[in-house]
Amino acid sequence: MSSAPHQPDPRDQPPERSFEDVLYARVNRRRERAVKQIQRNRQGGHRIPTWVLATILGLLLLGWLYLIFFG
Repeated sequence: MSSAPHQPDPRDQPPERSFEDVLYARVNRRRERAVKQIQRNRQGGHRIPTWVLATILGLLLLGWLYLIFFG
């Protein structure tokens, strides 16, 4: 009977990345995305000024309340 060369069992080898490494990388990616989004928002370049959006929202709420109480 010929013996096959010894092949290591994949279960004996340590994992390439630990759970903590994967979790740490995920947290870092989320943090980087948040920082980039905050930087984009601070740069401005908005197409519609914030005060216009706030005014539209206020008018919609007033119209909704008008319909509820007087409609």
